[in-house]
Amino acid sequence: MDKLIVKGGKKLKGEVTVSGSKNAALPIFVATILAPGINQISNVPFLRDINTTIKVLESLGAKVDGSGHVVKIDTSGINSHEATYELVKTMRASVLVLGPLLARFGRARVSLPGGCAIGARPINLHLKGLQALGAEIVLEHGYVEAKCKRLKGARINFDISTVGGTEHLMMAAATAKGETVLENAAREPEIVDLACYLNRMGAKIEGAGTDTIRIQGVSELSAANYEVMPDRIEAGTFMIAAAITGGDIKIHGMKLEHLDALAFKMQDAGVEITSRDGVVRVKAPKKIKGVNIKTRPYPGFPTDMQAQFMALMCIADGASVISENIFENRFMHVSELLRFGADITVEGNTATVKGVKKLSGAPVMATDLRASASLILAGLAADNTSEISRIYHLDRGYESIEKKLAGLGADIVRVKE
Repeated sequence: MDKLIVKGGKKLKGEVTVSGSKNAALPIFVATILAPGINQISNVPFLRDINTTIKVLESLGAKVDGSGHVVKIDTSGINSHEATYELVKTMRASVLVLGPLLARFGRARVSLPGGCAIGARPINLHLKGLQALGAEIVLEHGYVEAKCKRLKGARINFDISTVGGTEHLMMAAATAKGETVLENAAREPEIVDLACYLNRMGAKIEGAGTDTIRIQGVSELSAANYEVMPDRIEAGTFMIAAAITGGDIKIHGMKLEHLDALAFKMQDAGVEITSRDGVVRVKAPKKIKGVNIKTRPYPGFPTDMQAQFMALMCIADGASVISENIFENRFMHVSELLRFGADITVEGNTATVKGVKKLSGAPVMATDLRASASLILAGLAADNTSEISRIYHLDRGYESIEKKLAGLGADIVRVKE
């Protein structure tokens, strides 16, 4: 098992390029199931979750060939409608194969999912939506079994905004008979990216990026080529890395409009953020100011940036209040940040962070994907050396982040424990 050794105190400077989005690539990979043929997906990040998805596709009979950041997926030979527990247990997004398998083959058997332990993320809204489209669904022995000769369009109003549910039903409805309307749909950029890919395949989807998505079902789809959008969470992590180290960096390949909520809060904290010719410059102030945040569904402040922003607030001037409104267990990084000397108190879904003059390096342990990033950020800002263990979480969502940070001047290396 690997760990990271971080020697803090270096101001990050230079330029870095953002990788493709994991959260966009995963559903796009799954959507290839909908039609036989060869798809070429580019700007794909090298990540554990991507490899897991490839294994799921290969287990179904697809042929996958990856060369660099370009992946060719041949779905012509898919001959199975079952995704087993051994493959699905490590990643929640695997459950998304249910709808496409059902749409293409009229039946599907998929294990209930696993993933990060950051709180309950039930798939009941996914299943309720598939039933509204005409699927017969049975839960048995830890598996979801679904069948339907052909799905039929329906009006579906989500009880809560759900990214996975919106993606899942958008894929399932692409070849359903008639019109499907998704109301209170999630609005994330990754959903827009998936809709663009499905439309490239021949789907008729309008309204992605708004809370109402209309899908006119088509009789069939065709394989397509597509370039995955940049990873906005990786980009946001680099933005905070510049701020927390007193640095000045330029970020290539990101879309700042995808991170408006984060950028506004960072600017409130005194950080200078400018965008020119597709390059975003982030320059830290002499002193970070304390700022309050509340996580919300997009376009609100992203829950996937809450842990990183908390690390920044640990060295801010004054106090900040951080409210987590998406996941109930997403303060597990707090106990580890305290080991750096942070001053944080938690009550329910609210954390109060009182900035300290300096963090102190410490041995810490990652609890989930975004918590891993927050500990790296704290280590970059701390005196002395920090050791971050259990970074296998990190490899699920960040491509070679230690190498990219080292390229900006950070003193960070990966070693075997």
